[in-house]
Amino acid sequence: MSNQIEGIEKLLTKRTVRTKKERKRYGKSLRKAVPRNVFAGWQSGPGRPDPVELIFGQDEQRVSALVPIRHERMSVSPFTFYRGAALVMASDLSWMPTTGIEVQLCGDAHVSNFGVFLSPERRTIFDINDFDETMRGPWEWDVARLAASIEICGRDREFSSKQTHKAVLATVRGYREAMRGFAEMGNLEVWYAHADVEKLLKSFGKEASKQSRKSVKQGIKHSQKKNSARAVRKFTEVVDGKLRIVSDPPIIVPIRDIASEAGVTVPEDIDMASAVSVVLQEYEKTLSPERAALVRSYRGVDVAHKVVGVGSVGLRAWVVVLEGADSSDPLVLQVKEAGPSVLERYVGKAPQPNHGQRVVEGQHAIQSASDMLLGWTSLPSIDGSTRDYYVRQLWDGKGSVGLDSIKEEQLQMLGRLCGWTLAHAHARTGDRFAIAAYLGKSDEFDEAMADFSVTYADQNDKDYASFIAAIEQ
Repeated sequence: MSNQIEGIEKLLTKRTVRTKKERKRYGKSLRKAVPRNVFAGWQSGPGRPDPVELIFGQDEQRVSALVPIRHERMSVSPFTFYRGAALVMASDLSWMPTTGIEVQLCGDAHVSNFGVFLSPERRTIFDINDFDETMRGPWEWDVARLAASIEICGRDREFSSKQTHKAVLATVRGYREAMRGFAEMGNLEVWYAHADVEKLLKSFGKEASKQSRKSVKQGIKHSQKKNSARAVRKFTEVVDGKLRIVSDPPIIVPIRDIASEAGVTVPEDIDMASAVSVVLQEYEKTLSPERAALVRSYRGVDVAHKVVGVGSVGLRAWVVVLEGADSSDPLVLQVKEAGPSVLERYVGKAPQPNHGQRVVEGQHAIQSASDMLLGWTSLPSIDGSTRDYYVRQLWDGKGSVGLDSIKEEQLQMLGRLCGWTLAHAHARTGDRFAIAAYLGKSDEFDEAMADFSVTYADQNDKDYASFIAAIEQ
């Protein structure tokens, strides 16, 4: 009996969670071990892996016929190269000093991977919109990837170094100030916080020019029109009274054409509804019962392979067209391959048995309002292997900022908003009190990260030149 009492006493006196005050004190103490100015600058070490070899190594796991498209898209500019070179930067960041505080990382937090979409409640929200590389890891890695992307984007738009510097500082300051704000909130308050675009327009109204506000509003209206009905109009045609995905190789290739190329004859009267049902069977098990029932209320119409993104080109991605009440009630799902995160070789293997599950669970942890049809599955390939996938709606009010025409002031606004959004993701999944205390009120970390962005953008230019030379051989 006395042993039991002693055990209970130990259990009651054992402290497993530090208080808010203790966590802030801990965060501030980290400045001694990892000074905030230590992040300034970037210098390639003698043991740095060849960036071109890293990229070409990824090509080996992709559809070989699509690799030239990936190279073509990455070769457009140093910025498009940067977008496709997440593995290169993951390797470089693995040598960066960190505070040791982990969060759920986006893993590829460049500026193009933020945008607007419709929440299940039909609010227009700004958030991270790409989670292929999500893993737990040091919060500094996401901030560095985002800050450097702003620098590289500014160079791509031929802004002056001063203008680009302002945009990078606005980005990192947005992260730091947002994290300090989240450190003053309760847990649920942080969890429910979101970047409602309409409210943001009002709050930024005094700072932004009339042209900037107009441009943002036009972008929102355009994204809100992107839905399954519009996707169907763009990707399909009616043949013999049946809705079919239009073949546009190599970008869009219907499954019937893929089968034909593989020497498999597809009967003209094939029941696509049954075929799609088989494809989605395991996926439906990852949804809540009511959402699985919603998907089952649709009838499969057609399936096609579709090339997507820049860094994602070569991964297997499918579009599945379904009909609900009638042909005017469509649903278009994207089934996208999920391989190991580029961060895995630096932070350890993901705990999830399916990489699609890793992506979905990471997205739910980070994003304030996720696609209600988000799920995962595994499917057999023609080569006999089984590959992991995640499933989402192809278009659901999704839209990104037009970086090809963005103005200096708009890039500063966007950077600030991306900084807030990234801080929210990290505050939901990490020690916001310690991170906020470490960052503090001064701009020391902001300036250090801006300096890092300049030197890393220089490195990116060199890597881009090496990549161009390699693919032109």
